[in-house]
Amino acid sequence: MTRLPLAAAIALLVAACAPNATRPPEKNVAASTQAASADAQFADLSKRWLDGTFAASPVSATQTGDHRHDAELDDFSADGRAHSLAFAHAVLADVDKIDAAKLSRENQVDVAILRNQLRSDIWNAETSQDWAWNPLVYSGIAGNALFSLMARDFAPLPDRLRAATSRMEKLPTLYAQMHANLDPARVPKIYAETALKQNKGVLSIVDEQIAPHAKELPDAERQRLEAAIANLRKAVDENQQWLDHTLVPNAKGDFRIGAERYDAKLAFSLNSTLSRQQIRERAQKALAETRAQMYEIARGVLKGRKKAPALPEHPTNRQQQAAIQAALDIAYADHPARDKVVATAQAQLAKATDFVRAHDLVGMPDAPVQVITMPEYARGVALAYCDSPGPLDKGLDTFYAVSPIPDDWTKKQVESFLREYNTRSIAELTVHEAMPGHYLQLWHSNKYPSVLRAVLGSGSFIEGWAVYAEQLMVEQGFLDHDPLFELVHLKWNLRVIANALLDQGVHVDGMTREQAMHLMTVETFQEEREAAAKWVRAQLTSAQLPTYFVGWQEHLDLRREAEQHWGSDFSVKRYNNTVLSFGSPPVRYVRELMFDQPIE
Repeated sequence: MTRLPLAAAIALLVAACAPNATRPPEKNVAASTQAASADAQFADLSKRWLDGTFAASPVSATQTGDHRHDAELDDFSADGRAHSLAFAHAVLADVDKIDAAKLSRENQVDVAILRNQLRSDIWNAETSQDWAWNPLVYSGIAGNALFSLMARDFAPLPDRLRAATSRMEKLPTLYAQMHANLDPARVPKIYAETALKQNKGVLSIVDEQIAPHAKELPDAERQRLEAAIANLRKAVDENQQWLDHTLVPNAKGDFRIGAERYDAKLAFSLNSTLSRQQIRERAQKALAETRAQMYEIARGVLKGRKKAPALPEHPTNRQQQAAIQAALDIAYADHPARDKVVATAQAQLAKATDFVRAHDLVGMPDAPVQVITMPEYARGVALAYCDSPGPLDKGLDTFYAVSPIPDDWTKKQVESFLREYNTRSIAELTVHEAMPGHYLQLWHSNKYPSVLRAVLGSGSFIEGWAVYAEQLMVEQGFLDHDPLFELVHLKWNLRVIANALLDQGVHVDGMTREQAMHLMTVETFQEEREAAAKWVRAQLTSAQLPTYFVGWQEHLDLRREAEQHWGSDFSVKRYNNTVLSFGSPPVRYVRELMFDQPIE
């Protein structure tokens, strides 16, 4: 028997147990039966898609918390790709047969999300074809295949070591598929160079998290594990040689994906009503308004200081720039030592957690979070990320991963980095990645009963919430209403705004590195190391950087609407808990669910 989604089951139970003993009219009984039938049909289809997706993507399944395929690896052969594409077409055909009007409201949202994902999967396979030009697809699978098994204690260690052994035995096949699939003429050089840097990171997982525990296995299994490790070392070395001598020298692809592909990918990624042009207009307006706010704070910070720049009420662009930069320089002076970035993040996490709890801003997680050094295979794209347990893994640690400063950086480069990630900036980063940002939000999301919705979480909802959380903490007075923290916060808002402008500027408008660096280092006050890293990230990703700005704007719009709807009944905690109660769907659907609007 297929279990109905929890919300639908409750709705049926409430109808059956209503305190009126009279029998409902026949037409209502028929309508209820039709709804139950439609929801049951969709539950079957959802399970079919999840089962098929997890079988085809074992690494993602492990990360989600479905451990039926922990010993398997994704198949990027021509047959494997053809099977996945045929599956997506078949499920989409069945999705399109469903009469969404007969579904529960919750399932109307889920069917829309599933349809968007299936269309995206088909577009990726047929049009984007990442498997043919993006080597990071393969290095990411290789690293996550082992890290997802060893990082969390979801099963006894010997069981996870057996699964890791099996995956290590299969990794040479993954590298062979990468060599067969990638067309160097289509591979952008920046992708090839990044894959070269990441390649050996998989061995650090082996050396630090697998090999030291080999003794936990019986002799025969230990010997199999050691043989798998030896064979993997050989395969990684051979892959390094192939990357270094074949892929990198011959990588001739263009990292810019162009307007047509960009707009299609953006629509799938955001699932928003905002177009590329509307995003640009809102971002440009927000850029000017945020700089004006920063100037007013800077005037207060600099007032009466010796050698302060001119602070007129109506500044020129040059005067505004000088004043904001001078005030930021004061904040930059307070930064951690080179080797204390991770420790500073840990201290700020404790402060943020205490503050959220004391101010009763939102329901608090009961699962742990750890600040960790970012695994080597994942470095080179972003400074930090939040790695939450999958929705099917309950009560396990969330990892707030922070990348260490590279050993080969010069003193000048390190100083630039630490100016950007000063103590107040690390506080802001911690709010975003952990409390009350990603860690807290994803903990709430994983409690939502729809596995489908959890698996298909909206990037713009998730990133937008984290940026909204930054603003929430400033509004509530985190760090004692420190004006320099508020100034740093507004600078981070500028980073979000710049992300949106940078992404479409690079991939559609042909923005050069010089233009990108001016946007980041001058217009939005980012330090050279941060801007240089973001330029790399803008080349390595597309349609992801705008999720921060678009989601943030949608969350702000939604909160204003809630304040109007609820009036005197509005409270920050009520709003936050309500928004987080729906999982992580696109914000447009949260609005419709919150305010009982039709599901579009």
